[in-house]
Amino acid sequence: MTFSSRDLPAAERFSWFCDLVARDMAPHEIVTEHASDFSASATLLSLGDGIGVSSVMFPAMQSIRSRRLIRRSDPELWVLALVVKGAMQREQGRNQVDPRPGDLVLYDTSQPYWASIATDDVAQSIVLHLPRRTVPVPEQALRRMVATALPSRTGIGALLSQLLAGLVEQGPKLEAGQTHRLTSAVVDLTTAFLASLSDVDGPQTTAARRVAQLHQIKSFIRSRLGEPELTPAAVAAAHHISLRALHYLFREDGRTVGEFIREQRLERCRADLADPRLAGRSVAEIAIRAGFSDAAAFSRAFKSRYAMPPGEYRRSHGEP
Repeated sequence: MTFSSRDLPAAERFSWFCDLVARDMAPHEIVTEHASDFSASATLLSLGDGIGVSSVMFPAMQSIRSRRLIRRSDPELWVLALVVKGAMQREQGRNQVDPRPGDLVLYDTSQPYWASIATDDVAQSIVLHLPRRTVPVPEQALRRMVATALPSRTGIGALLSQLLAGLVEQGPKLEAGQTHRLTSAVVDLTTAFLASLSDVDGPQTTAARRVAQLHQIKSFIRSRLGEPELTPAAVAAAHHISLRALHYLFREDGRTVGEFIREQRLERCRADLADPRLAGRSVAEIAIRAGFSDAAAFSRAFKSRYAMPPGEYRRSHGEP
């Protein structure tokens, strides 16, 4: 759901924003010079089980979560913020950080913290909040990470940042059932990310790392569908693991590596055939762009999956 202060009278906008933050995450004391002309918007996505993702745009302000507010109400959340825009400072415990756009910052609603946002325009953050019980990483390890800039431009951090941004962008288009299916992916990837920074291990964090590795491999495959030489052996070599280890990862996913590559190529073709902007491309060209080298084999595979030949699918879905 998307909300905007523009939908309210000017006198009610700041209090609306304070209430929104309190409901969506936890009560804060918010101080701003823009209380009389406050402008903010928020897109909220609930994943179920107390887990949520939100994208919030707001003006310069200070936000304080004091011991008094914690005693009044504590949802016991770990909050992971992806800074999109604006200059910020955050302080919690003994740590203080000045995160830049693209940085990930963790904080704990059960401990006091302070944040300052300075901007001439608007600031924006994408915020993930998870109940403590959903994150199987020792609290002591996590508390050492609060108010620090966590690595977000490579590895698992980059995957998690991309997932959060994608959820905000695509979330309003998802059906309720689809949204809730994403819960485990978000929790597993977040757990893998935090566990990788905490130097702790255990059955749950090991499983989460496998999920993160599988997610990374799938992203690699999707980015190279047009390469005919994309084979299970090539994928394993690119990730410096054995072919046996690769097959083991996909066995837990319920399909083989080859089946996943084939499914993704067919899905790429289906989307391209339904795209009116690609009406000038022939079916054969679309198949080749997705990595199919045999037109007849592609046609049979497409019909088997979508119950009609590719040309007929294009006529029924892609043409106005």
